[in-house]
Amino acid sequence: MLRFHDFDVISFDCYGTLIDWESGILAVLKTILSAHGKSLDDVELLAFYGESEAQAETGPYRRYREVLQKVVEDCGQQFGFTPTREESNALANSLPSWRPWPDTVTALQRLQAGYRLAVISNIDDDLFAATQPKLGVAFEQVITAQQARCYKPGLEIFRLAREKIGAAPERILHVGQSVYHDVLPAKSLGMGTVWVNRPSPRANLGAVKPAGGKPGLTVPDLATLARMAAD
Repeated sequence: MLRFHDFDVISFDCYGTLIDWESGILAVLKTILSAHGKSLDDVELLAFYGESEAQAETGPYRRYREVLQKVVEDCGQQFGFTPTREESNALANSLPSWRPWPDTVTALQRLQAGYRLAVISNIDDDLFAATQPKLGVAFEQVITAQQARCYKPGLEIFRLAREKIGAAPERILHVGQSVYHDVLPAKSLGMGTVWVNRPSPRANLGAVKPAGGKPGLTVPDLATLARMAAD
């Protein structure tokens, strides 16, 4: 059983866990598809996004803005249209407007009273900087894919996080909405893990690549996590 007093640091995935990225993803991709006379239901579109994003993050490092451009280009190739330049940039340009989940800010503020907080995110520094003010806390460390030149589930971003946080892995509890991106790699390095199984049209998966793995704890939202950590 996961024991919260075993941890000094809680690190978070951001997009999906703290930020409701599915609403942002779906709004942009459905608008683009509609402009080209195409339509796809939410479950299929999130499945497409999860596979396309994961593929775009493999191979030589490219910035997340370029990953999102590649997702839109893949969407056009998959569904038979050529995105305009504006459409290719639409996901990245919309990201700063993506909103936190309703429980995010209060939960982070509660957790900050008892733990050091960090972010480990597949993002560019400037894109996270646009999100940071919406989260309501100052994180002790923010580790990005741009800094590590590595995307989760790659281990280099987690190793960089461990170095910057300055804590033994068994004293870090990593919290994420994706088993594929967060639970499996963090667990492999000896960190504690929490899977936040946020509500999604694609139940138990969301906009990520499927993967099997058992987290130390599963919660439906951050409010539940903050309440359990305080007990």
